[in-house]
Amino acid sequence: MIEAYFEHIEKMIQDFPYVWSYTLSKKVYNAKQGFIRGVIQFEDDTQLEFVEVKDTDMVEKIKYRYQYMNKDHALIFRYDNAPHHSHLQTFPHHKHVNEDHVKESRELTLDEVLLGIAQKIHLQKA
Repeated sequence: MIEAYFEHIEKMIQDFPYVWSYTLSKKVYNAKQGFIRGVIQFEDDTQLEFVEVKDTDMVEKIKYRYQYMNKDHALIFRYDNAPHHSHLQTFPHHKHVNEDHVKESRELTLDEVLLGIAQKIHLQKA
C-alpha cells in the first residue's frame, strides 16, 4: 500500500509540467507506513524540497514539509505541520510566506503544491 502511494507520487512528478529534474528517496517502514523525500528542479531554476511521513490508513500525513525556493535558495513558501505556531487556528498546519511571516493553512497534498507552482511559472511565462 505504501509502495503504491510512493509510485503515485513519482508518476505525478514525472507527468507534471515545468519539471526539469527530480530525485526521490524512500523508506518503507511496513506495508502501510513509509517516508519519502524529494527535490524537484523546475525549468525556471526554482526548487521544491519535500518530505512526507505517511500511513496509508490515515487521511492526514504524520509529518510533511513542502519548501519552495528561488534559484538562490531563498524561501518563497513552506507548508508544514511542525508543532509550533500553536496560536494559529489550523495548528499544527501552517504556511511560511517568508522567513518572518506565518499564516494559517490546511494540510495540502503534493499535487496541490505542484499545481500552485505550475500556475506561478505559467504566469511568469505569459
